Amino acid sequence: MIQIKSQREIEIMARGGEILAATVKLLEESVRPGMTTMDLDKIADDFIRSHPGATPAFKGLYNFPASICTSINQEIVHGIPSKKRAIEEGDIISIDIGVKLEGYYTDSATTVAVGRIDDESKKLLDVTKQALAAGIEAATPENHLGDIGAAVQQVVEAAGFSVVRDLVGHGIGVGFHEDPQVPNYGKPKRGVRLQPGLTIAIEPMVNVGGPGTRTMPDRWTVVSVDGTRSAHFEHTIAITEKEPRVLTALPG
Repeated sequence: MIQIKSQREIEIMARGGEILAATVKLLEESVRPGMTTMDLDKIADDFIRSHPGATPAFKGLYNFPASICTSINQEIVHGIPSKKRAIEEGDIISIDIGVKLEGYYTDSATTVAVGRIDDESKKLLDVTKQALAAGIEAATPENHLGDIGAAVQQVVEAAGFSVVRDLVGHGIGVGFHEDPQVPNYGKPKRGVRLQPGLTIAIEPMVNVGGPGTRTMPDRWTVVSVDGTRSAHFEHTIAITEKEPRVLTALPG
């Protein structure tokens, strides 16, 4: 069932989203060759908990063992941080992270270049960011869920990359995953009509090669079937009477 949020609820989510945006910025600035994915997890966990009432949303969610997801190169999502996993020059690392504040969740993701990366990887990051921006721009009350997916898909496929179809965005609020699902592909004017007060996480996951995925033996980490690199960017937004409101952005 789709839950429409009150203005009070949206403001609580925006406060949590501001903490989350600051965490994402800190992690983007902290990434260095040689550090481990667990180093990043500790930075995020400590920073989130330094804000009264805020907790990392992922820790224990569906029994996930860490506070962030760290997915490197061909890993698409849900990589588990490890003291044994060092990031290297030329890698790209996707960091997915959530915050819970006063009973409400927000969700965001970024993909970061580790030092100097190749041109194809640069293009992948740029295109995935552009796809997220296009999806957000389409999130207006006269549109439907299909308009968001179509906007994302058009940007990705025009660049020669593939939209991951096995994984989707989602409603968010009192539950981390709420209705509706928010695919990153679709047709305009199809699906649920967007209503003011709807809060959703839009999260393009884009592969250089084909869209196929498989899950690793750890039962969490999802990778591209063909081993090509993948990027992931995400914001939590609220549908308003006018333009969409990004809840996981820093002020200004």
